[in-house]
Amino acid sequence: MTKVAFSLPTLDIRSLPGPDSILRRELENGIVVLARENFASPSVVISGYLVAGSLGETRQEAGLAYLTAQALMRGTKVRSFNQIFESIESIGAVLSLGASTHITFVQGKALAEDLQILLSLLSEVLRTPTFPKTQIERLKGEHLTSLAIRDQDTGARAQLAFDELAYKKHPYSLPTSGYKDTISEISTTNIRAFYRQCFGPQGMVLVVVGAVEAQKAVEAVEGALGGWRNPEQHTHPDLPPIGKPSGLLRKVVYLPGKSQCDIVLGTPGPSRFDEDYMAASLGNSILGRFGMYGRIGDAVRESAGLAYYAYSSVTGGHGPGPWQVVAGVNPNGVEKAIDLILTEIRKLVTKRVTKQELVENQANYIGRLPLQLESNEGVAGSLLHIERYSLGLDYYQCFPDLVAAVTRDDVIRAAKRYLDPDHLAIAIAGPIGEEA
Repeated sequence: MTKVAFSLPTLDIRSLPGPDSILRRELENGIVVLARENFASPSVVISGYLVAGSLGETRQEAGLAYLTAQALMRGTKVRSFNQIFESIESIGAVLSLGASTHITFVQGKALAEDLQILLSLLSEVLRTPTFPKTQIERLKGEHLTSLAIRDQDTGARAQLAFDELAYKKHPYSLPTSGYKDTISEISTTNIRAFYRQCFGPQGMVLVVVGAVEAQKAVEAVEGALGGWRNPEQHTHPDLPPIGKPSGLLRKVVYLPGKSQCDIVLGTPGPSRFDEDYMAASLGNSILGRFGMYGRIGDAVRESAGLAYYAYSSVTGGHGPGPWQVVAGVNPNGVEKAIDLILTEIRKLVTKRVTKQELVENQANYIGRLPLQLESNEGVAGSLLHIERYSLGLDYYQCFPDLVAAVTRDDVIRAAKRYLDPDHLAIAIAGPIGEEA
């Protein structure tokens, strides 16, 4: 058999974001601004976050950060809900906010000439929201409808069950979007108190990318948000530690009348700060991402024909996000699919991946980087990523070398550290009954 030689792509790192093309400034009130010019497009993108998430919520408060982020644009001291969106639409722009466990995130886009208008609107909704009661009640009603839909979704229910198993008594066990009973009880007073205590400039990061000179972009942000102060702003609570599941934990959510079952199987994985993150990410790509969903896709979907989809993911966020496998299968194939998934996990932690697998995945990581950075949105998200995880302004210029440096031994070490096939959470949702 003829051996095929594999090599890694060579990138021109001068074309990638780096210290020479990224301007980073910290304003006096604590806001960090990053800007990069791109005059090939007439638009400008803003992307950012505030350190105001659901991390400190109790079970009874679940959904408070989510509702607060959504409510910011429901009315300000200057504009009503309708006037806010009329102002955005009148310049063909978009502006949105949302919440996750650790942050409230901001996304916006406009023509470069309208950057100041966009930033002024952002400043207005962040600094002077009024949280009108009628709008809050309408927002709650809309969200309760979405939660009712979630309750009948096999994938969503399996994920909720997995989080409860894998992160028992940990903040990551609670959904940011809350529950029907908690959303119903959240009041305008609760929202205003959360806003007053958690929203402020400390820890905020805002990225501006597009057809605006970097220095002018920073000045525009400073003009819009540089005067913001909140002496009542609290610090974010510390993230408690979490261990691996005590064994093969299992939970079934019975949803009659569905055509498939969803399986979510895994364990808390590495954080993005972990030194093993890159090795774990490449190992995960081999396990269930590359090509037609890697080894798991081949075993469960292609060879056995048991799954509509089967893939793995490693979240790698601020804390130990899940390293998990997700599969949508015929109800009669649940146990066989789980067995095949566990077999692939055991292989990953007991035998080194092949040289070909590693090089192919490294080549994929390196080769797709320029594609991820070809749009203003892609660059903005990437700059936000390096700031949030303290990766350094030269991270993307170093990225090919960081990927190429990962060895087969690194991959198996990371897999053994996190993916213990005898200590996993297994959640199943669908029409299979409690006996499954």
